[in-house]
Amino acid sequence: MYQQHLTPPQLASFEVSSQPASRLGPPILLQYWHIVTRWKWLIAGIIAAAVVAGLVITLLITPEYTASTRIQISRDQKNIAKVDGLESPESGRDLEFYQTQYSLLKARSLAERVARRLRLSANDAFFAAHGIKPSRLVSSPSGAANKRKELDEREKMAVGLLLNHVNVDPVRGSALVDVSYTSQNPELTAQIANAWAREYIAASIDRRFGSTADARRFLEGRLSDLRTKLEASERALVSYASNKNIVALSQGRDGDGKTGSARTLALVDLEALNTALSQAVADRVIAESRASTAGSVDLGALQASPAVSALRQRRAELQSEYAKLLTQFEPGYPAARALAEQIKVLSSNIAREEGRAASTSQGSRQSEYRAALKREQDLRQRVAALRAQFDTQQRDTIQYNIYQRDADTNRELYDALLQRYKEIGVSGVSANNLAIVDVAEAPNAPSSPNLPLNLAIALLAGIGLAGLAALGLEQIDEGLRDPSQVNRLLQAPLLGSVPADADEKGVAALADTKSAIFEAYLSIRSNLAFSTDHGVPRSFMVTSTRASEGKSTTSYALATVLARTGKRVLLIDADIRSPSGHEMMGATNTRGLTNFLAGDDALDSLIAPGAANMPALLSAGPPPPNAAELLSSDRLEMLVNRLVQEYDHVVIDSPPVLGLADAPLVARAVEGCIYVVEAEGVAVRGIKSALDRLRSVHANIFGVVLTKLHAKHAGYGYGYGYGDTYGGK
Repeated sequence: MYQQHLTPPQLASFEVSSQPASRLGPPILLQYWHIVTRWKWLIAGIIAAAVVAGLVITLLITPEYTASTRIQISRDQKNIAKVDGLESPESGRDLEFYQTQYSLLKARSLAERVARRLRLSANDAFFAAHGIKPSRLVSSPSGAANKRKELDEREKMAVGLLLNHVNVDPVRGSALVDVSYTSQNPELTAQIANAWAREYIAASIDRRFGSTADARRFLEGRLSDLRTKLEASERALVSYASNKNIVALSQGRDGDGKTGSARTLALVDLEALNTALSQAVADRVIAESRASTAGSVDLGALQASPAVSALRQRRAELQSEYAKLLTQFEPGYPAARALAEQIKVLSSNIAREEGRAASTSQGSRQSEYRAALKREQDLRQRVAALRAQFDTQQRDTIQYNIYQRDADTNRELYDALLQRYKEIGVSGVSANNLAIVDVAEAPNAPSSPNLPLNLAIALLAGIGLAGLAALGLEQIDEGLRDPSQVNRLLQAPLLGSVPADADEKGVAALADTKSAIFEAYLSIRSNLAFSTDHGVPRSFMVTSTRASEGKSTTSYALATVLARTGKRVLLIDADIRSPSGHEMMGATNTRGLTNFLAGDDALDSLIAPGAANMPALLSAGPPPPNAAELLSSDRLEMLVNRLVQEYDHVVIDSPPVLGLADAPLVARAVEGCIYVVEAEGVAVRGIKSALDRLRSVHANIFGVVLTKLHAKHAGYGYGYGYGDTYGGK
């Protein structure tokens, strides 16, 4: 009951909204595959043309040779001189170190060094190796200035060629770099590659020494100024010391390099006299002590006397012999008595000598004391005089120390700058962190053109161009390719889809109720039953945008399907300009619709009855001189009203819409129309224009039938999906 209240606009809205989101269009990859299959010959032609063009271009390109030199770039430098440079030793470990080196390898300054080293500006073979003939080089009139200008221009051109043909390829995960050069001359290529590596190393050394040039010049100026100041301060120090009689015998330096306290002549003399005075005081005290002791024997003097010592020695010997005799004899023994007498004589002699020595030492002590006292007094006077002189000199030493500190400061600054100047001079003396690992050799085989690579690039380019061309043509081609586009682009319901071979197999296939074509039109008939509140329309027309879209086949098929359901169906061939209905039905076209429209009321004689379960046919009839004039009369509407009283359904095969006025005239006489659209046929804008023309005459459009649909699109349409069953069962 719900279906009987649906109007055609409501039906269209219902069909659009009821479609699942997955059926709004095929997957994107499948769409691309359909594009490829549709334009396969164009794509194949573009790819083939690109490959052929790549082959021809490769064969026409002049062979070029590439020579490569491998360089090792180390971060650390082994410092031979043990002297730090201006830069931090960690500066080479920065992350940008290697990127800096790679940029330096492609620097213009390096190319200029190579060009000057090899004299490339005057080498015509170098320019010829890059495809530049000598006649194309810059030429100037004669003259020194013009010649110089010409050489400058040639050098700039050579530098540009070097930069354009050199390539720096770091070896991944290592400190190695491959520097390669490409030209048409293999020997020159190897020569330039090796020269590039050597000049790079030389430039690195020059930069290392050049980085300290400014510092050396600055230090030279400062050293000159400090030398003058040092000379002046030392001259002032010496002059002041001479004027003040300051004689410095020795000087010392502390840990900071400052001059320590100087030992002057006055200080040394004072120290010596003070030491002598101390000794004189000690001698005077000893002499005074000896002189104050009366009658005492000077044991030291006695011990020092040779006579007393000899007597004591002799007495000791005799006493020893006497003691030996007493062990054997009595004291009265003659020999013993003789020895005793001798010992007694010696003892008296010793006593006499000691007495004489005691009387002599008493006088000498007094004289020694007086001499020691006088010596002490003289030394005290001399020390006092030197102390006064030293005190005066100490006051003068204050200014002397000022001059000394000024000279020390200037000397320290001068020594420090001189040391730094010497260090900078040898800071660049280090083991080079750049080394050539492999030298370039003249290549035996050209590096380009590379035929396999060029063909691969040409193939990829061809595929890209073919893809762009196919996508562009696909966008330009506005025909309907997918059943899901009907509702989205035409805002009209889709009644169904018909296989691509329906026109060829239409009549024969419809005889088989199990064929895919019959099933397709049966599905269309089922959908058509929902277009009105009374089921399948009693009268409807079938039209299209242009001819050959399957309009006549659809009219015949729908009439046949309706007739097989037991309905009385009449097929009217209203395409009087190009009739085809009589051929499908196997009838003649001697009399027909044009006769009735011209005034013949014998309608029964004009209709050819159909066989069992087949529709009747009202053929087009003889072609009139003006078809639009016949169709514009009221007899067509009168004919339809009369026929719907006798038949259950009247199906009219109408002419195309565009270019003719027939279809809008026929639309006035029927309930509505079925619009046939050929898949991948008329552009959407043409179909919309035709539909708008029908709507302008208030024609009721039941829906669209998409004909000639290929199997690759059928599975994504509305209604019945054909899959691989187009061939039938």
